[in-house]
Amino acid sequence: MKGKLILENGIIFEGNLFGYLEESVGEVVFNTGMTGYEEILTDPSYYGQIVTMTYPLIGNYGINLEDVESKSPKVKGFIVREKCDYPNNFRCEMDLEGYLKQNKIIGLEGIDTRALTKILRNNGTMKGIIATDELTKTQIEEKLAQFNNNDAVMNVTPKESYTIEGTGEHIAIIDFGIKQNIIRSFVQRNCKLTVFPANVKSKEILKVNPDLIFLSNGPGDPNDLQDVIIMIKEIIGKKPIVGICLGHQLLALALGGETAKLKFGHRGCNHPVKDIEENKVYITSQNHGYYVSKLPQDMVVTHVSVNDETIEGMRHKNLPIFSVQFHPEACPGPKDIDVIFDKFLSII
Repeated sequence: MKGKLILENGIIFEGNLFGYLEESVGEVVFNTGMTGYEEILTDPSYYGQIVTMTYPLIGNYGINLEDVESKSPKVKGFIVREKCDYPNNFRCEMDLEGYLKQNKIIGLEGIDTRALTKILRNNGTMKGIIATDELTKTQIEEKLAQFNNNDAVMNVTPKESYTIEGTGEHIAIIDFGIKQNIIRSFVQRNCKLTVFPANVKSKEILKVNPDLIFLSNGPGDPNDLQDVIIMIKEIIGKKPIVGICLGHQLLALALGGETAKLKFGHRGCNHPVKDIEENKVYITSQNHGYYVSKLPQDMVVTHVSVNDETIEGMRHKNLPIFSVQFHPEACPGPKDIDVIFDKFLSII
C-alpha cells in the first residue's frame, strides 16, 4: 500500500506502508545506529517521535522479545529504506512488520532515507505525518498544529511505585520513561530498587530512606516538567542524586542551570564522548533532543561531546550529585562506559 511522509516544511516523500496502517503524526528524527532497532522502537525516550533509521536494511534479525527496553514500542512511526521480510537469526521470534502491526505502529519503507536525514540535519527536526490517504493543505496544517508532546513523560511513567529486592545499596528510581537495561545494570550490582512514577512527591521518596536517588531518562522537553523540578529541588542536599539523559537535564534545571533544544539531536550508538577527569574518549549510545546549555553554579563539567562540545556529564563541587547526558547502559550500542554505574554507587 502506498503512503507518504509529509514534513511541516512541505517536503513529501512517497513510499510503501507496512505495519499498522493508520495515519500517525509526530516529530521526525533520525538514528544513526547500524543495529539495535528493537531497543530503539521500545525506548520510551522516543515517545511522540517518528524515527528514521539511516542504516538501509532493517529487520534482518527479526524481533526477539528478550531485547526490548519496555513493554511495547513507544515510537509514533518507523521509517526505513528497506525492511527485511525474511529475518534469519536463531533468537528471532517474529518479523518486524508483524511486531509493528501487533503494537499498532505504522511503518514507511522505500523512501530515500539519506535525503530525509540531510533535510533534518540541515533544517532541524520537524513535525511530520505518515499519511495513508490524500490530505488537503488545510488538513495537513490542522493535524500538525494539533500535535504536541508536552505530556510525553506522564504517558510512559508507571502508574504506581514498585520494589525490586536486592542485598546491596537501596536506590530510589524516579521513572520518567526508564530503559530496562538501566534497571538491569543496578540489579547486576545487587541493588535494591524502589521505582517511583514521575509525579511522586519528595516526602514519599525520602520516606523509604534510600542510599541514592536516580533520575531516569525519558521523552520530551525538561521544561515541561516544572512540578518535577520543584520536587528535585526539595531533595537536593538530603540524599545523593545521580541521573541519565532527561534526569541529567532536570537536575541541571533544579540547580539553576538552563537547557535548550539541539537542532537535530544526538541519536545513535556511535557518539564519542570525552571523560575530562580521566582524559579518555568513549563511544557511547545517545538519544536526546535537548541538552544542558548553561552549567549550574557549583557544578563542574566531567564529560563533553567530541562532535559538538556540548555538556555530557557534570558533578557538584560539594554535594554528592553526578549526572550524564549519554546512556551508559547502551542497548543498543557499545558498553564502553558501563563503569558509570559504579561511579554512581561510589558517591553514596
